[in-house]
Amino acid sequence: MTLKNFKLFFTEALSETYPKTEIDSFFFILIEEKLNLQRIDTVVQPNFLIEPNLVIELKEITNRLLKEEPIQYLLKKTEFYGLPFTVNKHTLIPRPETEELVTWCLSEIKELKLPQLSRKLSILDIGTGSGCIPISIAKNTENTAISAIDISTKALKIAQENAALNKVVINFIELDILKAKTLNLNSKEGLQEQSINVKIDMIISNPPYVRNLEKKEIQNNVLQNEPHLALFVEDDNPLIFYTKIAELAKKHLHKNGLLFFEINQYLGEETVSMLAQKGFKNIVLRKDFMGNDRMIKANL
Repeated sequence: MTLKNFKLFFTEALSETYPKTEIDSFFFILIEEKLNLQRIDTVVQPNFLIEPNLVIELKEITNRLLKEEPIQYLLKKTEFYGLPFTVNKHTLIPRPETEELVTWCLSEIKELKLPQLSRKLSILDIGTGSGCIPISIAKNTENTAISAIDISTKALKIAQENAALNKVVINFIELDILKAKTLNLNSKEGLQEQSINVKIDMIISNPPYVRNLEKKEIQNNVLQNEPHLALFVEDDNPLIFYTKIAELAKKHLHKNGLLFFEINQYLGEETVSMLAQKGFKNIVLRKDFMGNDRMIKANL
């Protein structure tokens, strides 16, 4: 099959499922990844002959896209903050909104790194998934000690692979944060009753925040494929993770330490109010590039 004919087949097969812009995006990603071709090659090499074994593989990917499987899972990779990441069904696919959160964190880290600070800056990411937040921060900072927590063993395995892929050192901890009374960043399990003296400069979290009532707003490719454990919370207690993390942050943040959240766009004011009730100050609610309330910064 020629490149031209595959493009025709691919476009026709997906035309009733995806808009043309998305089909074109999928196509160019595939030919670069599987055929080592660029967009311009569809013009200058339309008769490029695709090997039969690759035709079979590309058709299989097309069929899976028809079932609305995310292309990132099909290729087992994505990009976040300009860095390569492995992803699979055990991890969320990193979003552009989270890149904005990382940018905000990095700008604050520059302010925290005062010349008189002789120790490493301690940073903790809670609910790390693929590890995209701590790894991106590690690649763009120096003199930081970064830890990351997740409840999922399988997600942590991917996060560890991504840390190795990007050549950074992250302290990964398996922990159900809702069961934690205190934190111990030196413990494999993360739990230890005597660990109250652990102090952290910055805590970041993008926890589950989509209410079940909002499932109707979620695209099928997300709803049917991405891990619900990392996405959804019960309608009657949507801030369960934020409240728990805020309580732990009060115990473990240094004086003037920072807490960053990615949040549910519909619960911005509720999250701000909860943090204020917990004693946090200088609370800033920030919108994402789509104009939705998406990020919060607060400190003790």
